[in-house]
Amino acid sequence: MKTGKSPQNTIRLLENISLGSAVFAVVLCVLIIVNFIQIKRADPLNTPAMTALIEKLQSDPGNEQLSQEIQTLDLLARKAFFTAQWQVRTGGYLLFISILLLVSCFKAIELISVKLPKEPAGKPPMFWETRILKRQWLVYSGASLLALTLLLAWLTHKDLGKDLGSGKIQDAGYRMRDDVSPTPNPQSPTPNSQSQIPNSQPQIPNSQPPIPAWQEVQANFPCFRGPGGIGITACTGIPTSWDGKSGKNIKWKTAIPLPGYNSPVIWGDKIFLSGASETKREVYCLDAVSGKILWNSPVEKIPGSPSQAPGVSKETGQAAPSLTTDGQRVYAIFANGDLIALDLDGNPVWSKNLGVPANHYGHSSSLMMYRDILIIQYDQRGAPAVIGLSGKTGEQVWKTARNVKISWASPSLINTGNRMELILAAEPSVASYDPLTGKELWSIDCISGEVGPSLAYAAGIVFSVNEYSTLSAVRIADPPKVLWENNEYLSDVPSPVATDKYLFLVTSYGTAVCYDAVAGTKYWEHDFGNPVYSSPMLAEGKIYIMDKKGMMNIIKADKEFSLLSQCPLGEGSFCTPAFTNGHIFLRGDRNLYCVEK
Repeated sequence: MKTGKSPQNTIRLLENISLGSAVFAVVLCVLIIVNFIQIKRADPLNTPAMTALIEKLQSDPGNEQLSQEIQTLDLLARKAFFTAQWQVRTGGYLLFISILLLVSCFKAIELISVKLPKEPAGKPPMFWETRILKRQWLVYSGASLLALTLLLAWLTHKDLGKDLGSGKIQDAGYRMRDDVSPTPNPQSPTPNSQSQIPNSQPQIPNSQPPIPAWQEVQANFPCFRGPGGIGITACTGIPTSWDGKSGKNIKWKTAIPLPGYNSPVIWGDKIFLSGASETKREVYCLDAVSGKILWNSPVEKIPGSPSQAPGVSKETGQAAPSLTTDGQRVYAIFANGDLIALDLDGNPVWSKNLGVPANHYGHSSSLMMYRDILIIQYDQRGAPAVIGLSGKTGEQVWKTARNVKISWASPSLINTGNRMELILAAEPSVASYDPLTGKELWSIDCISGEVGPSLAYAAGIVFSVNEYSTLSAVRIADPPKVLWENNEYLSDVPSPVATDKYLFLVTSYGTAVCYDAVAGTKYWEHDFGNPVYSSPMLAEGKIYIMDKKGMMNIIKADKEFSLLSQCPLGEGSFCTPAFTNGHIFLRGDRNLYCVEK
């Protein structure tokens, strides 16, 4: 008796499960459709309240309270954006599971019910045929609803990604980016290919001096975070005590005409930096001995340059990327994609526009020079790439597409002992390239999110970090290997710096941490109490950490925390210091300072 009822009970149970799955799937479809309609009616990244506040701030740029309101609203808007993305993604997964369960139940019922039962007594003829037609109608209707839902879910996800990448929150970003998915599959570069980017007529001298040797590069401070862009300088006699307000140990102080969050770069006795507003862009050269501005070169009439400056975050600005120099020319790039090469007397050599970078804080990846190739990390929405241009002419030498998301990190150029490697960080990977050809050498997935910090390197290990992601130590090998990871303290702006034994990291809210570089053991942590956007620099066994209020915190590069001194600049600073023997050059909000021992 029980045996006879068992299949019927099983069928009834499967029918109940399938009914519940069907109802759940319909509810999910309705919710996804409603979510699509709501996003179309009210874009979380482009609210009237945000637009009104930004317009108000533009008329009153010094209103700190208003700026804080915009930052708070920006945070809420971004939370709404990520919540909407999560809803679409999670709803899609749940819908797939419910449909899978529904189909599985139908299949199980079909296998159990081998034969059609006789027509029930009292039912009209063609009972089962009519029931089959009704089921087919339900299947077709359900399939149509499912297809519509999947289409709207895809459109919702696509629109959200487009809105975030297009930068609809123009001036509400709260992070300065002056530093530093599927598996990357860069396209093979074409060496010496002609650039498809408009280029001005180059003004090239008749003869060119030889390419500087790597030893000569290391003797100067040619790019962001020093030679190779890894935050280490070999300069000696570095000052450890000064006061910008009283003038103690301040050799000179020079006002910079236009604002910019790029850090100074140095070759010989010349210092280079840039400044920009929405209507003007300039490159400056200062005498390192006297602080006198030797020349001021306007960046204008660039072929292909947009008529209007792009909207950028207040804490990025129009001139965030640091310049680079090879001792023959100096190169500068701006938020609108304008790129210029000048000789050391300030005369334009060549210029072009790379296209306005599609990102929502503003372009801030600094330039890098290797031999005679200018390297640009251009990780933007839709067409991320790393580009190598001829320093002499601006013509494209190579261009490698990158399958990564938007980043604001700057490139690092590392001598591994076997070869020079150009190493970049952007979600999802840390990837290495040949700086002469652009060919990818290796890649490893170990980072996520909107990457701002650049990389650190020491003793064959590359260190990457990003907020809401992880801190990773990657051993350079074939293949590369993650040695350790940690997510207790993460940075979203300052880049880490490393020695053979230790890794030093500073968060943007001002906490410094020291780890064992090989094992990942945390030795100490210390809260300086003020936000930090400048990247720490290593010089003579000491770590120099400048906070946003202009206080330089100097600590011993050791496993035991030791605060050696604190030196006030007298004004705020977002910028990373530059060094020469016996001197530090510090860019504040308004002035460039030379500190001597």
